[in-house]
Amino acid sequence: MSASREEVVRRAKRAVVFLGVTGGLLGLSLLVLPDGAYAWMKVLHVLGIISWMAGMLYLPRLFVNHCGVAIGSEASEIFKGMEFRLLRYIINPAMVASWVAGLWIAVRMHFFVDGWFHLKLVLVLGLSAVHGYFAKAVADFGRDEGRRDHRYWRFMNEVPTLIMIFVVILVIVKPF
Repeated sequence: MSASREEVVRRAKRAVVFLGVTGGLLGLSLLVLPDGAYAWMKVLHVLGIISWMAGMLYLPRLFVNHCGVAIGSEASEIFKGMEFRLLRYIINPAMVASWVAGLWIAVRMHFFVDGWFHLKLVLVLGLSAVHGYFAKAVADFGRDEGRRDHRYWRFMNEVPTLIMIFVVILVIVKPF
């Protein structure tokens, strides 16, 4: 069952608000924070990435288990709550922190001229798209709609892992 027009509009508004908040925080941090804040922004970036990846790796595992319980059961309702809270209170804020700190570092360190950074940016945009897809899945599970097979979610669990591996290689090795 597809989302209603109102649901699509609501999601679009949330996306615009997210982009506005992220952009506003980045702009404010670029204006207010001195270059000496680099080490602290790096700390924020690393902590944000660790939290974001932890959630992105755990959420599809919850989906795998959620697929194995009956719709409307007590276990299904528990999984809905776990998925929603993980997304809302850990994964979403961690993604915002990662983007704000990461872009601040990229601007201050002039990474936008480096080839490795261009590919990293594309991969992180891809990870953000996967994040959005997982957020849609949380909403679908919450409405008892759009369930997929547990094998699908086991496969999807590997997507953030693969992106993470390539990003880490790019950041550490800087091959080009």
